[in-house]
Amino acid sequence: MARRGRAGLSAMNADAATPGVDGAGIRRTVDAVWRIESARIVATLAKVTGDFAWAEDLAQEAVVDALAQWPSTGVPQNPGAWLTAVAKRKAIDGWRRRERLDDRYRALAHGLDEHGGAADSGEAIDDDVLRLVFTACHPVLGREAQVALTLRVVGGLSTEEIARLFLVPVATVQQRIVRAKKTLAAAKTPFETPGPSEWSARLGSVLGVVYLIFTEGYSATSGDRWMRAELALEALRLGRVVAGLVPREAEAHALVALMEFQASRFGARTRSDGSPVLLADQDRSRWDRAQIGRGVAALARADELGRGRGPYALQAAIAECHAVAPSVDETDWERIVLLYEALGRLAPNPVVDLNRAVAVSMAVGPASGLRIVDEIAASGALRGSHLLPSVRGELLARLGRLAEARSELTTAAGLAANARERQVLRDKAAALG
Repeated sequence: MARRGRAGLSAMNADAATPGVDGAGIRRTVDAVWRIESARIVATLAKVTGDFAWAEDLAQEAVVDALAQWPSTGVPQNPGAWLTAVAKRKAIDGWRRRERLDDRYRALAHGLDEHGGAADSGEAIDDDVLRLVFTACHPVLGREAQVALTLRVVGGLSTEEIARLFLVPVATVQQRIVRAKKTLAAAKTPFETPGPSEWSARLGSVLGVVYLIFTEGYSATSGDRWMRAELALEALRLGRVVAGLVPREAEAHALVALMEFQASRFGARTRSDGSPVLLADQDRSRWDRAQIGRGVAALARADELGRGRGPYALQAAIAECHAVAPSVDETDWERIVLLYEALGRLAPNPVVDLNRAVAVSMAVGPASGLRIVDEIAASGALRGSHLLPSVRGELLARLGRLAEARSELTTAAGLAANARERQVLRDKAAALG
């Protein structure tokens, strides 16, 4: 996270805002800083305050200050350190108001300079970020609250982005996060990595949020970037750490395998201008073969444990089929269909069914795939999502039903929240004209 933050902010500061920049530009800059630095900032604050919920509130208050001050003062040289320092000062003010000036206050205050820098701005925080994940996944919280809270404070996702991932209303996500923070505060949950005896109780949630963070990085649900590689690679790093903590847990290795396979394509998924390159058009010589090898090894480790393949292992096996295929046409689509069928029985999900429909269309034909898609549509699942009409439009186009295909793709473009994906869908619809 620290390495990712420095690289991302360095690039951003090349054209950083200066005094007098419009509020919209500052808001975009603050949003970018938050996405890159939020986990580090909240982890640092949780460590020094010992209060997870308060730490996130302090960080958010610092963001509000940045939105108010940076338009006139300009973006500081180290925005993440600025936010951390401001949040720490707010913690000091809180302790002062509660008349709790003790050693924690004196130690925290020491080293803060007049320019807003933080004494520990270069602190290695890898372990603190992992503690943040385990704290958010505390058993005192329900699974949905664990995932939503971790995506918010570790992944830096907005409530709107989380709502799209879960296919639920934004208000529902907001309520989950608020309730989760209150529950952790009421339970006086310590900011710590639990002992080995407690890992199993939290492992499923930890793996779940790592997977969702990677998914958001791999294919951003909103914004003007096709993917957020830095977010996905942070999820991969966390996944590797977790797998090292629980070497006998097959699904931990399987999740790492899945992320390795998917991340191996990052170099070929976008053009120099950031526009998307779809799977069929990717230059497979640009895929990272070393990373594919690591994925194969991680999946083999999961299989060696002899417990059968779980949801992550099945997804990793599907990704492996794509990773080793010379081309789209030479992909083992029949095997992918079988793997999706197994995944659908083990972890029923309309998105899995939709992906199975695509695989069936490649293995058998678009008419067979379209029948599955129409069944999903009739069930009401994925209503309001761009995924269903985008797949339906593709299949209709392959069947020569061009007017219907164009209508579906246009509908999908209207529903897509990501600007790059929206443009891809519009271009496909226009091509059918």
